[in-house]
Amino acid sequence: MSDQPELDGVRRAALIARIYNLRQPPTFLSGPISAVARHTTDNLRIILFSQLFDQDHNFTVNGRETDVGDQSKRGFSPAGHWDDVQRLLTYVYVQATKVAQEMNRVLMDIDVLLKAPKESFDWELTRDAERTYRGESPWLAGVQPTQNSSSGSPLSTVSFNARRKRRPYGHTYPTPPPLFPVAALGGTFDHLHAGHKILLSMGAWIAREKLIVGVTDDTLLKNKAYKEVLEPLAVRTARVRGFLELFKPGLYYDVVAISDVYGPTAWDPNVHALIVSKETLPGAASIHKHREEKGLPPLRTFVIDVISSSEASLDDRDAEALKNTKMSSTFIRQWIVHNRAQIDGKAS
Repeated sequence: MSDQPELDGVRRAALIARIYNLRQPPTFLSGPISAVARHTTDNLRIILFSQLFDQDHNFTVNGRETDVGDQSKRGFSPAGHWDDVQRLLTYVYVQATKVAQEMNRVLMDIDVLLKAPKESFDWELTRDAERTYRGESPWLAGVQPTQNSSSGSPLSTVSFNARRKRRPYGHTYPTPPPLFPVAALGGTFDHLHAGHKILLSMGAWIAREKLIVGVTDDTLLKNKAYKEVLEPLAVRTARVRGFLELFKPGLYYDVVAISDVYGPTAWDPNVHALIVSKETLPGAASIHKHREEKGLPPLRTFVIDVISSSEASLDDRDAEALKNTKMSSTFIRQWIVHNRAQIDGKAS
């Protein structure tokens, strides 16, 4: 007899869990995420708590400073944990997205948020959820509905494992600063999906004051496949801003239309970091060359390689899961067009 809870389907659900260790994917959440995703049709919000998400302070466990690598003497470095956080986000998004696609819910909206336990829990994050779950147990049976309340955070302390030696990817400099005052990234952001959200989340993760997001103008998308279902610029811009304000309130988000690869990085001397995917590295090279020619300060480049087609940053099992989980706007537009055709065929 299965110990999994019987869940009725709902349109909107939230899953709250704590993360104890950034060094390994939270495999204990695979079951809860899959169960909740399977019984949610429209929107799933996964809220992860960890003391490591507190970007303002050093971390202590039982009165002693934790081991956070070379940064321990001067505080936690979000940029220094770039690899760990992008792997965490990717793992969680993959678990939810693959279930949504198995259920043919390609347009299901999935958000993964990172919160520090020092923050009083903002119940606005779950106010629209028809059902909220805790995912603190390693077993699926531990996923239980909870009542929303207006006081206190459900989470407290965490423990850390010693740092393992790992191959660096993304940044290549030895001691990155904790945060960059201004960071920039760009994309089409059509039908905002998990891959986009990982990119946006990581940009916000390393930015201290402002994140510049260039959204490709409609005029540059005329040759896109299935262009008839492309979202207009206003919709894409609004969805980008809405997600970022949900993920990291308090930053200034400069979400602007761009008609070339550069956007504000072509002239803004205050940009410090550039976030790109592996597929857009040639564009990053063009930006660096342009800024050098214009006498602008160089940018430190961070690469999101866990959402690329060749998943060197994931182990074999995760890489295969991500490969089969089609995080692309083209796939989504194709699904919309084919789905509409099937509906029209049945109606005629």
